[in-house]
Formats: sequence, structure tokens, C-alpha cells
Amino acid sequence: MTETGADFVATVIDPKAHADPARLYEAYAWLRKNDPLARAELPGFDPFHVVTRHADILEISKDNTVFPYGSFPSTLAPHEAVERGRAARAAGRPLIYTLVQMDEPDHMKYRALTQGWFMPQNLRKLEARVRELAREAVARMESLGGECDFVSEVALHFPLRVIMEILGVPREDEPRMLQLTQELFGATDPDLRRRPADETPEARAQAVQAVLAEFFNYFNALTESRRARPLDDVASVIANARIDGKEISAFDAVSYYVIIATAGHDTTSSSTAGALWALAERPDEFAKVKRNAGLIPGLVDESVRWTTPVRHFMRSAAVDTTVGGLPVAKDDWLMLCYPSGNRDETVFEDPMEFRVDRSPNRHLAFGYGAHLCLGQHLAKMEMRILWEELLPRLKSVELAGPAQLSEANFVNGPKTLPVRYELV
Repeated sequence: MTETGADFVATVIDPKAHADPARLYEAYAWLRKNDPLARAELPGFDPFHVVTRHADILEISKDNTVFPYGSFPSTLAPHEAVERGRAARAAGRPLIYTLVQMDEPDHMKYRALTQGWFMPQNLRKLEARVRELAREAVARMESLGGECDFVSEVALHFPLRVIMEILGVPREDEPRMLQLTQELFGATDPDLRRRPADETPEARAQAVQAVLAEFFNYFNALTESRRARPLDDVASVIANARIDGKEISAFDAVSYYVIIATAGHDTTSSSTAGALWALAERPDEFAKVKRNAGLIPGLVDESVRWTTPVRHFMRSAAVDTTVGGLPVAKDDWLMLCYPSGNRDETVFEDPMEFRVDRSPNRHLAFGYGAHLCLGQHLAKMEMRILWEELLPRLKSVELAGPAQLSEANFVNGPKTLPVRYELV
């Protein structure tokens, strides 16, 4: 690989680059054109391929037999963390085991436990409550007098409230869930992370482990409560689940809670804020969707493509194979770069433009194949209902100061979005 290519690969994994879209998307564009399966050999990391083309990400995502998660982590981690994780799994003490880390046959067994909850036919019964919460969010904006940080005042809280009600977490515990989520997903961001004792890799890893420990303590108590007294919520489904005829273990139950309690709101918050940021900078697109409410589903999909909150997942090759005609060896590690796939010029017309009427919109932000996001229908419903409530009342919106993205190469999104607006 050329020196330029090595620089662009280093950019893709740099958390700071994910807060600098111009720099990041330049790197992705170069890699798609010149080295779409670039082999990264960076200090402190096991070698891996950087997969940047839409078609190649799709190809890998479709085949979990050839491209399982395998013995590597599901997200990029330094070599020391990879080895610690392998040792912990070998000793029967993995840090966490969620749907994201599972290959077959576990994945479908565990996914089936709650999949029915997140299907459109079941979500319809939740629409009225979600609309109530959306109206609360609009009322919150109205109470703020025409200027606010949309992230901290609105976008973070609306999806959080929805998923916590579905899961069964009391409202008074939502701030704790929000803080833990931000500390987990924002572990590389100076404003969001939990401060480690020092800046050594070991101390940073311990800070993340401490966050997970708090999640585990909280959800262990919830499991005990729901086993003693089941309710009509997802926590009760998980706590009382059986896998292969046996009661789900406390560890597996808590792992399940954690993925729903974090991914179930954070990515939706980011896409919602990303949408308003884009509309505030593009009066023509704002006017377009204001005039035609039928474009709201398109606005939702475009905001998910535009923001792409989940930046990557990792896969490994179970056999010698090819991707896009290029060789991949058995046990090679592959980084699926979703933001790059969602800006692929061979798939999207003018991919660097935000269009509320983009059609078709074959984005990869929810993943693809067996690991397609469990909560995608809920996320789309939440965002659709919020825009149905907000847009008719939102006369104008503009940025009121610099907006910022988080410094994170796994889950990323707006962390500040100061806006000035007028409601009618």
C-alpha cells in the first residue's frame, strides 16, 4: 500500500477524524477508488482489511457462514484488548455477549426472543404513546424560547424515553442509562468518556469495564425483579427466556439488556439530530419537506444514511475467499465501513448531498442480512412521528453556533447542536 493509502487508513480509525467529516470522507473516497480492500498494518493492531465499497460491505454482510465474527471482537480493538478478550472467553468470563457478538446458532436463538416486539405489527400498538412523547419533546422546545442545544434538550431524551418504557426501566433511572450509554459509546471522546485513572491502555480499558459493571449491576436487579413479578415489557421477556430448554443465564440476560438499552436510543438520537442539523443548513430541503409531509419517511431514511451512527463492525473470514474479486485469506479480519458505503458514488447520486426526497435510498446504516438492526422499525417510527409533530409547527430553524460531532470511530453522532428556531 502506498504511503498515501496508509495515511488514509489511519484516518479512518482515528476517532478525531469522525468529528471532521471533510477529512473522513476524503479518506473513504480515496480508498473506494484506489484500494477498496486496503490492508491495514498499524502499530498496536492486528492486521485488518478496510472495506469501503457498498457492494463489498453488502457481500460480506449477506454471508455469516463465510464471514462470521469468529474469534475477533465485533469492533476494532488494539491487539492487547483482542488478546484479553480471547483469554476471558477461554476462561468462560467474556466481558459481554450480545446479539452483535453472536454467530450461529446462538444469534437466531437469542434474536428470536424479542424479535416479535420490534416488528411493525406489534409497534402499531405503541404509536399513540410514542406520539405523546413526541409532543412532549415539541413542548420542551417551545418552553425553551426559540433557542436550544437540540442534542442535549431534545434529541437525547425522546428516543431514550421510548426504549426505556419498552424495556421496563423507570423514568427516574433514565439519566443514569443515558450517562452510561454515552460513557460506553463515547469512550474515546474527551467530553463523553468516563475519565480513566491515567491514559494508559489498561486504565482506559478499566474505565470501560467499570461502565459495563454498572450496567450489569443495574440489570441483574431488574432480572430478579421480573422473574419474581413479570410485567408486559421486554425486560420480562428476557428475564424469563429459555434457550434450548434452559433458563437464560444472568450474564446472557444482562448482555441482552445492555444492547437494547444503549443501541436502542443512542443511534436514533444521532439520526434525529443529524436531520435537524442538515435541514438548518439547507433551507430548500427544509421547505421541501415542510410543503409535503409525504416526504417525512424519505427524510428519516436520508438522515440515517447521512449520519450513519454505527461507523463499523468487524468480521473475519472463515475460509480463503474473495471480496469484490480481491483475495481474502482464512482468518483475515475485516472492517465494514458503513459511512463509506453510504457515500458510494456508484450507488448514490450526489452522495455528498442531503436530499429529503432521495429515492431509492439503499443505505447500509442498519446493517444487512441476519444481523440487520433489530430495532430499525422502531427507530423509523419514532423519527417519523417526531417529524410529523414538529415540522408543522417549525416555521424556521438555523444554527445558533458551531455544532460538534463526537470523537468516536464505533458509534458517532452530533454531541452539540445549537439551533435558533421559531415555532407556530
